[in-house]
Amino acid sequence: MKDLAVQFGCKLRAKRKDLGISQDKMALLAEIDRSYAGRIERGEVNITLEKVYQLAEVLGCDVKELLP
Repeated sequence: MKDLAVQFGCKLRAKRKDLGISQDKMALLAEIDRSYAGRIERGEVNITLEKVYQLAEVLGCDVKELLP
């Protein structure tokens, strides 16, 4: 399961960087702490489906683009 969190985090980071959005801005728009956003991108935490959908909305993409 840890590998899934890491893969999700990598896809999230790649999408965010492709859009030119800072981690701080993404966290602010998703209403999460910036340090938590960093932990998500590094695959250190398992997040809820609600947060997955919230992040996808902030990044303007379909959830499928972020899932491993």
